Amino acid sequence: MTRRRAVLGGVVVLGLGGVLAFAIVHEATVSRAAAPRPVPPGAPRPALTAAEEAYAAALWPIHSEVKVSALRMTFGGLSYKMKEIDRATLRARVEAARQTYHKAALRIRALQPPPSLEKVHAEYAEAVHLYEQSAAEMGKVFKDGRDDHLLAAYPLSREAGEKMLRAGDVLWPGEYVPN
Repeated sequence: MTRRRAVLGGVVVLGLGGVLAFAIVHEATVSRAAAPRPVPPGAPRPALTAAEEAYAAALWPIHSEVKVSALRMTFGGLSYKMKEIDRATLRARVEAARQTYHKAALRIRALQPPPSLEKVHAEYAEAVHLYEQSAAEMGKVFKDGRDDHLLAAYPLSREAGEKMLRAGDVLWPGEYVPN
């Protein structure tokens, strides 16, 4: 009987050892396959081509104006809510921003991005469009006097800022787009 128990115990131990070995190998294989490959910090980005660089240079003055207008409009809304400026001052800021966004949209449409930057161009144009929508929503405050339009404008402005940041990261790495 003892011999039988020893053989049976050995089979059980070998079986458990096999299951354990399989689990270890499987876990190591699955974990390694699922883990994202690390990107070395500070890995160099590919340089822009001459056409991409020319596009980025042509968009830069437009970008500078849009960025300043976005800041002024956002801070105008905040200053108005904190009662630091009156409705007339906010209206002037919002109208100036709307004009800037409208002109920027026309200038952006006139640009011809290289094929490699068509998606970036479309995203940037969409960002300006969202800023225009945000300004239009803020402008409703002057028609009906309800400040809740400022809250409704915020998500549009935030999304525009995020799109602009993504596009800017491609065209001007390291450039900070506030808002």
